[in-house]
Amino acid sequence: MGTVALSAAAARQVQRENAAIARGLKRQDPELLDQLIETYQHRLMRYLMFLTGKRETAEDLFQEVWIRVLRRGSQYNGKARFDTWIFTIARNLVIDLSRKRVMASLDEMREAGEDERPFEIAQDGPSPLEQFRYREDAAELQTVMSSLEPNYREVLTLRFHEEMSLEEIASVTRSPLSTVKSRLYRGLAALKPQLVKLRAQRRQEEARA
Repeated sequence: MGTVALSAAAARQVQRENAAIARGLKRQDPELLDQLIETYQHRLMRYLMFLTGKRETAEDLFQEVWIRVLRRGSQYNGKARFDTWIFTIARNLVIDLSRKRVMASLDEMREAGEDERPFEIAQDGPSPLEQFRYREDAAELQTVMSSLEPNYREVLTLRFHEEMSLEEIASVTRSPLSTVKSRLYRGLAALKPQLVKLRAQRRQEEARA
């Protein structure tokens, strides 16, 4: 009962915080915007870096995200988590940029044969990504993640870096829950061979050195 009560209290606190953010954005409160940037800057930049793979592009989009927040803040009603809303804005900007550059969008870069069948992720013990995070440094993790298909990389980033629920990821990506589960499963499955490949390359480099 104590845990349930604590969870309910935490949920109410988040709701109050979201409502306060919504009111502040409607007023275009500059102090609130500064606080939001300070709170979310590292998470947002990390997300954009994983999606684009380029720091310069990520930095440009980072600025554009906050411009959109300032201009469209009145659209945020506080019913959803603020981070879900802001990550949706960021994702849409990446897709828009990709289309302008005549690149395949995140929604189009689907692996051949990917279907809507739901996958259940085994919960016994840490996932391959979690194991990798414990053993390797951030640079190696980014190298492996960057080699994955964008749709897998995005879901893994939101799930394990941003700790979003599957339902929240579905909201950000505007995808069915079954598709989110499928991409998460396939992304985790793709990590192992990429890790093996990376380590083999590094052993070869060390042998030549």
